[in-house]
Amino acid sequence: GVAPGLCRLATHKKLAGRILTVKLETAYGRLAERHLCTAAIEAASPGNILVIEHHSRADCAGWGGLLSRAAIVKGIPGVIVDGLCRDIDESRDLGFTVFARGVIPATARGRIIETEFNTPITVGSITVRPGDWVIADGSGVVFLGQDNVDAILGQAEQLAAREALLQKDIEAGIPVSKVMSRTYEHMTQKDK
Repeated sequence: GVAPGLCRLATHKKLAGRILTVKLETAYGRLAERHLCTAAIEAASPGNILVIEHHSRADCAGWGGLLSRAAIVKGIPGVIVDGLCRDIDESRDLGFTVFARGVIPATARGRIIETEFNTPITVGSITVRPGDWVIADGSGVVFLGQDNVDAILGQAEQLAAREALLQKDIEAGIPVSKVMSRTYEHMTQKDK
């Protein structure tokens, strides 16, 4: 579920939560039924993370400052855009977390439209479904299928506990070559 190339552009906050999806596509002369992402914002529950498929065009933004303001009002902590966004300074000033592939000042008007929301989308090569989970921080973005969340989190907790012990060993002065031994290289496997 790792989605390479998505970077945190506004705030230093981490995101973790259930996903609500939006799909944007090239307009090809079609008129939008509504402004992009507005239906998803209005349908969101507090804590939902909006994830937007926006890779049909690289010359316009799929998210902007007014949407960030509306998302804050609804209790949405952040957005992940598989494409470009705009008004990043405004989102940063608002304290709204934005992950995206980059920024551009050009608006979506006449260029892209929302074609679906709350349906499966593609982010990079990953299928993301409404109700899946996402964890995002300065290292990147990882999507977790809702059917596997408990197993993934259980394994993550085990790995974090093991890594905490390794950190203590390093801080105690044990040579890093000993700490980062074969055990570390195989810590994702069952205990041997």
